[in-house]
Amino acid sequence: MALDYRKCAEEISANIGGGANVISAAHCATRLRLVIADNGKVNKKALENVDGVKGMFESNGQLQLIIGTGTVNKVYDEFLKVTGASAASKDDVKKAAASKMPLWKKILKTPGDIFVPILPAIVASGLMMGLVEALAKAIPSFASSGWFGFLDMVANTAFALLPVLVAISAARVFGGNVFLGAVIGIMMVHPALMNAWTVTPSNQPAVWTLGFLKIAQVGYQGHVIPVILAVFVMSSLEKRLHKIVPEMIDLFVTPLVTVLLTAFATFIVIGPVFSVLENWVLAGAQWLVTSTGGIGALLMGALYPFTVVMGLHHMYNVIEAGMLSSATLGLNIWMPIATAANFAQFGACLAVAIKCRNAKLKSVALPSSLSASLGITEPAIFGVNFRFMKPFIAGVIGGAAGALFGSLVRFTTSTDIYNTAGALVYSAGQKVPLGATTYGVTGIPGLLAINNIPLYCMLLLISAGIAFAVASVIWKEETEEETTEKTEGKNEEKSGVNEAEEFASAVRPAVITCANGKVLQPVKGKVIPRENIPDETFSGGVLGDGVGIQPEAGFVVAPFNGKVSSVAESQHAVGLEANGMELLIHVGVDTVNMNGDGFTCLVKEGDEVKSGQTLILFDIEKIKAAGYNETVAVLLTNSDDLNDVVCG
Repeated sequence: MALDYRKCAEEISANIGGGANVISAAHCATRLRLVIADNGKVNKKALENVDGVKGMFESNGQLQLIIGTGTVNKVYDEFLKVTGASAASKDDVKKAAASKMPLWKKILKTPGDIFVPILPAIVASGLMMGLVEALAKAIPSFASSGWFGFLDMVANTAFALLPVLVAISAARVFGGNVFLGAVIGIMMVHPALMNAWTVTPSNQPAVWTLGFLKIAQVGYQGHVIPVILAVFVMSSLEKRLHKIVPEMIDLFVTPLVTVLLTAFATFIVIGPVFSVLENWVLAGAQWLVTSTGGIGALLMGALYPFTVVMGLHHMYNVIEAGMLSSATLGLNIWMPIATAANFAQFGACLAVAIKCRNAKLKSVALPSSLSASLGITEPAIFGVNFRFMKPFIAGVIGGAAGALFGSLVRFTTSTDIYNTAGALVYSAGQKVPLGATTYGVTGIPGLLAINNIPLYCMLLLISAGIAFAVASVIWKEETEEETTEKTEGKNEEKSGVNEAEEFASAVRPAVITCANGKVLQPVKGKVIPRENIPDETFSGGVLGDGVGIQPEAGFVVAPFNGKVSSVAESQHAVGLEANGMELLIHVGVDTVNMNGDGFTCLVKEGDEVKSGQTLILFDIEKIKAAGYNETVAVLLTNSDDLNDVVCG
């Protein structure tokens, strides 16, 4: 049966607090991306059960609903109509989400924003390096051929000029001119400077003396933190100058002053200070992985999925890039940790896919697990594992075990190993750790970049195998009885909503009119005078003038376009406002005593609603069985303040 896009959009809106709670909305190929004003109004459990929603997760301040290719755009169009929200681009949503983030999270998120766009270049170069080196090992004559020289040059380009790529991407993130950013990046690896990889205690760079200032003539090959900070300074300075420099000379003055001042700041302060700090960070990461008896790697393998949940895992790119260019390491030994964590989530998700009987869950879990095996874990984590939590914990356990193994194993290299600058790091016959020639690649594709395929395969088996076994033991699908009960309840609710939609789409008479507008019939049934409502408070007009309705079906739809002013805690009554009219719709007499049993309210206080939108579902038979009258009171509570009120 085809998905009802309108209904899906309405249920999503009802469970996120309505259109008034949406700051920004956009969609990508598979997901509806929302930025919510008040997350406390989001009913996450209900969202997961909306027909059409295959999964849900929160990332970088966004609420992302997985709907699917070819469907999400149609649901999105209906969502805009239902909520009244304006269409936005993914960048608009990202900006709106970022504005809500705390400062610490913005700082940690920035490296990811910078490195993600350049990952294709890095991955391509790293994989090519692995292939070229593999060919050189397999065919000794290839290593001395022109083919090797040419392909090695092609493979090394991205790493040799990495500061330029980082600078361009950073300028885009910080809002600066990307071409000025490129100038700063090129400046930091200019041929006039001594290559940073060739500096040794006996081979020191010359110094420029500028009055009392001294600038070492050395580049920043292999460094990323100084580049990011330099471009941040450049972008901030450029934006400031655009505001204060007169327009007629802005084109000449701003770029000139920006580049000159940034150059001084970079080579006098930023570069010398932060290149040292970056080296300390890399040394600390290397120590954590190699010098703690595996404990550090075990902890990082366990913590890595949590940084994915927070959307902060791309910050590790800084460490990985530094490891590849390190004169003492020359390998990305962080990649096995990331792979262990990611492949373990694959194993846990696969266990759910195999063990579950629910067709919808299986249809989500199986492709999500396959995606995770290729290094893309978000669908598996957010759509399955983190949703049920126990599979996520199983993945954490498997990732920790795999990372421990990856950090402890060593093997004897049969060939020399060079870093991305071409400097010899390990000689043939030395013991070397498990590592990769690139970053941004994990899981099965990592086979092309790893320096020891058999050990890497063992790491994959350990990570996924342990996670699969643990998830199979600790995760249990809901019992058939529990599932049947929930399904029946949901089917009844769907039936009620469908009938309500049919009623709302038909021509409905106005049951109350006044100078301010009309109140269309909100409940299917016989309209009776207010005086005949079997409750003295209602019939006496204490709460305002209106009508009663003897319901024939258990639903209430909005009688006009308006705003929800109140919702009873027991979900049996709702207040609406529109054009000066204040309306109360109260289902049954004394039904507050039912404490919500038999009632489902689909809106929340503050929601904007459209005429005909389903507000409340209720069970007429339950009301009667509980000994209460089912008459629905529809009252203008401020009727005394309105002109020309006519009821009936």
